[in-house]
Amino acid sequence: MPTYILGISAYFHDSAAVLLCDGKIVAAAQEERFTRVKHDAGFPSNATRYCLDEAGIELSDVQHIAYFEKPLLKFERLIETYLTSAPRGRKTFAIAMPSWIKGKLFQKSNMAKIFRDDFNDPDAGNRMVFAQHHDSHAASAFYPSPFDEAIVLTMDGVGEWATTSVSVGRGKELQRIREIRFPHSLGLLYSAITGYLGFKVNSGEYKVMGLAPYGEPRFADLMEEKLISIADDGSFWLDMRYFDYVTGLRMTNKAFHDLFGEPARTSESQLTQFHFDMAASIQKVTENVMLRMTRALHAEFAIDNLCMAGGVALNCVANGKSCGTATSRISGSSPQQVMQAARSARPCWPTIVIWTPIAS
Repeated sequence: MPTYILGISAYFHDSAAVLLCDGKIVAAAQEERFTRVKHDAGFPSNATRYCLDEAGIELSDVQHIAYFEKPLLKFERLIETYLTSAPRGRKTFAIAMPSWIKGKLFQKSNMAKIFRDDFNDPDAGNRMVFAQHHDSHAASAFYPSPFDEAIVLTMDGVGEWATTSVSVGRGKELQRIREIRFPHSLGLLYSAITGYLGFKVNSGEYKVMGLAPYGEPRFADLMEEKLISIADDGSFWLDMRYFDYVTGLRMTNKAFHDLFGEPARTSESQLTQFHFDMAASIQKVTENVMLRMTRALHAEFAIDNLCMAGGVALNCVANGKSCGTATSRISGSSPQQVMQAARSARPCWPTIVIWTPIAS
C-alpha cells in the first residue's frame, strides 16, 4: 500500500500544498495560481484539491498531513520578545495578540475543521504533524536534490526562532547542527532595506536585487561597520539600535535613516542614484555573508555538496557567486530571518557566541 504525505504551508505568505507518494513528489502548487491573489496567505484548499486529484485519491487516503512550522513555538518567541522588551512594543503587542488568540493558536483545530467540512475527512486532524520552519526548508532542498550527502544551509527572515541554520543530510537523515536566532537575521536585514527603499517587505526583495547592478556599493562598508558584524565563518550579529522590527511597526527607525542621511522612500516615488547604491550595498553585504559561510562550512565538514533553502536562498545573484567561487556543488530549493550590548559612540562589536548549537 503506498504511503501518501500531504504538506501544507499557510497563513503567512504564498500558501501552498505538496503531495508525496512513497517519498516522491506527485504534485505541488501555490494557492495563488487558483485564486489569482498574489502571495495568497489563506488556507490552500484549491492547491490541496489539485494535488489529491493529480494522484486520483481522497484526503482520507493520506496517512500523514505535515504543517510547515510550529505555531506554539513561534508564539513563545513573540511572548518572550515582548516580555524582554516591555514596556516598548505595546502597540505591536496589542495588534498581534488578537489574531493569535482568535485563530493562530488554534491552527490545528481550524485546519481539522477545513479538512472535515471541505474534504469530508473528520479524522484528518489526528493525522497532522508539525515540523519546525527551518527543518521544512532544509527538507525541501535536500530530499529533492541529487545528493546522498550534503550540507544544508537555510537562511530566511525568521522561523520559530532560527534565522539561519546549518544541517547535515545523509541518506534519509537530516540533522540540524547549529543556528543563529532572532532578532539577528540576514533575511530581515535585507527586508529592512527593502522597506526603506519603498518596496513591500516579503514581496519586493527581488526588486532590490534587480536594482543593485544600477548602483555602486558605496554604503557596504558603513553597513558592515554599523549594522552587521560578520565573523570569519559568516556568522553575524545585528546592532538592533538601527531597527524597529522587534517591537515597532516599521522595519527601520530614525537612527537608521540618520545613518544614511535620507528618509525612507515612499512607494512609487522617484528612484535616485542613492537608492541604487543602497541596493548594491546590501546585495554586496549579503554576498559577503553567504560566501564566508559556505566556504567555512566546506572547510569544516569537507562535504562537497551544498543545498540552500529559505528566502535568502532565493537571491540567485548571491547563489551564482557562491557557486562560481566555491568548491561545492550546489542545489537550491525554497517553497518560498540575542544579546544586545551597550555601545559607545564609536563602538566595537562585542565578542559574543553567535551560533547556537543544537543538542543531539
